[in-house]
Amino acid sequence: MTDHRPFLVTSESVTEGHPDKLCDQVRDAILDAYLTQDPNSRVAVECLATTGLLVIAGEVSSKGQVDATAIARKVVREIGYTESALGFVADEATVLSALHAQSPDIAQGVDRAHEDEQGAGDQGLMYGYACNETTELMPLPIVLAHKLTHRLAILRKDGTLPFLGPDGKAQVTVEYRGETPVRIAAVVVSTQHRESVSIDHVRDEVRKHIIIPVCGKYLDAKTEIHCNPTGRFVIGGPHGDTGLTGRKIIVDTYGGVGRHGGGAFSGKDPSKVDRSAAYAARWIAKHIVAAKLARRCEVQISYAIGVAAPVGVHVETFGTETAPIESIEHGVLATFDLRPHAITIALNLRAPQYQTTAAYGHFGRNEFAWEQTPRLQALVAAVKSAPAHKD
Repeated sequence: MTDHRPFLVTSESVTEGHPDKLCDQVRDAILDAYLTQDPNSRVAVECLATTGLLVIAGEVSSKGQVDATAIARKVVREIGYTESALGFVADEATVLSALHAQSPDIAQGVDRAHEDEQGAGDQGLMYGYACNETTELMPLPIVLAHKLTHRLAILRKDGTLPFLGPDGKAQVTVEYRGETPVRIAAVVVSTQHRESVSIDHVRDEVRKHIIIPVCGKYLDAKTEIHCNPTGRFVIGGPHGDTGLTGRKIIVDTYGGVGRHGGGAFSGKDPSKVDRSAAYAARWIAKHIVAAKLARRCEVQISYAIGVAAPVGVHVETFGTETAPIESIEHGVLATFDLRPHAITIALNLRAPQYQTTAAYGHFGRNEFAWEQTPRLQALVAAVKSAPAHKD
């Protein structure tokens, strides 16, 4: 008998002006610049931001020549940190850049005479997830959280809510019955704002222009709505909280639904399977759900450094499968080549596109190749042709 007791799932998102996300965007912008000049660039960049200071460090092997300092300032400027009242100013902050060549010990494990046999850039395990509860085939809580933070940025920049600052967060708690999301139990939005604006005005405007337009379908009389619950959020961004890359890996993925292998994405070229294999795992999971082979799906892929083929591929469908799980796994292995070079080519991962991914999630956005499902028919055919499983 199916258990339909209600339960709650919470996910959060942050705006592009959040200090950690600012750092992720800086390092992905640097990656894009190198890939623009040399698609075979090897890049692993990290970033730290605090009051008046931004530090860039990492390893790069490329034929390209990039001004990392200028790129960093441009990213910070476009996010909106352009005036002293915000405590962090794009054209006044000190930028320290310490980039050096990739270790030859790593390179010898990755490089191969034939690209098809390119080894994985590191060991590790990566997860992808998909479900049928939204049109994006993503969990509803993270979809709504991203929409809230993205709308904060849009209405700040277009002048609708000019009192907002670049930093902000949103959190959405959704009540489920079985697999079905039925209502929002709580919404939390915290947004940086001008000191001259009253907290009551901030709350009224955010509720009217942000929360209700995004969440209205799921709000009811019992929904708890919290906007700037501390009552004040004037000091924000790197001035209020030191930013560091790789600290928003759950925001970047599925909002805490499904598992995570622990590796961050931004600042890494596709030879790093932390990124490329996580994209491939989402690609596969989305194919499985879109093909109606399961209502929910999680895919795990694992690698050994320097070895091209994954050492493990596992598909979990949580009892929602419409075909034997062994047949689905057979279909996945027959349809998708999971060697790093093959993933890179299939998903066009050498193209400069990564700064866009570094805020509002890497998944559930149709502009990326790993969100497309061109192999549905091939996957279904491979599943149907799988050999019968013997217990």
